[in-house]
Amino acid sequence: MKSIIRSSILSGIAIGIAGFGYLASDKDIVGAILFAFGLATVVHYSLKLYTGTAGFIRRGELGTLFLILFFNLVGCALMGLMARCSPLPLQETAQGILEGRLAMGALRGGVLSIGCGFIMTTAVTFARQDKMLPLIFGVPLFIVCGFPHCVADGFYYLCVPLAYIADHWQEVLLFYVSIVAGNFIGCNLYRLVMAG
Repeated sequence: MKSIIRSSILSGIAIGIAGFGYLASDKDIVGAILFAFGLATVVHYSLKLYTGTAGFIRRGELGTLFLILFFNLVGCALMGLMARCSPLPLQETAQGILEGRLAMGALRGGVLSIGCGFIMTTAVTFARQDKMLPLIFGVPLFIVCGFPHCVADGFYYLCVPLAYIADHWQEVLLFYVSIVAGNFIGCNLYRLVMAG
C-alpha cells in the first residue's frame, strides 16, 4: 500500500511538472509536446497514474484505482503550490483553462475525455513494449484535441485562484467527476468493444 501511495504521488508530481511547462508556454503546441515528458516519466519509472492504470485493472481493483487518483492529486497539489510561487502568470492561464472547461459543460467534457482515456491506454500499451512513438504523439494529440485528462486538469484546477474555485466549486466538482468517468471509459474502450 505504501509503495502505491508513493508511486501515485510521484506520478502526480510528474504530471504537475508537465502541466507547469504547458501553462508556462501559454498553452501553445510546444507546451503540448513538452507535456509528453510527464507520461514518459510515469512509464519509465513504472509509476501509478490513474489513466495509465485504469485500462489494465482487474475485478476488485476499483478501490485501488481511486486511491491512485487521490494521491495523483496530492502530487498535483504539491506542484500547484510551486506554481503559485512562479512569477509567470500561471494562475491566470490555469483559470482560463478551467473557465473553458466549465463553459463546455460536464456532459460534453465527459464525452471528450473518453478520447483522452483511449489515447492514454494505447500510449501506455505501446510504451510497455518499448515503443515510445504513440506516447510522444499521443499526449500532444489529446491536448490539441481538447480532450480533458483528469490528473492534468486536477493540476490546473489546483493552480487557479482559490476565490474562483470557492465561487464555482459545484460546477468544478460536477465537471471533474464527469471527466474521471469519461477517462475510465476511454481507458477501457478497447476492452469494452472487443470483449466477447
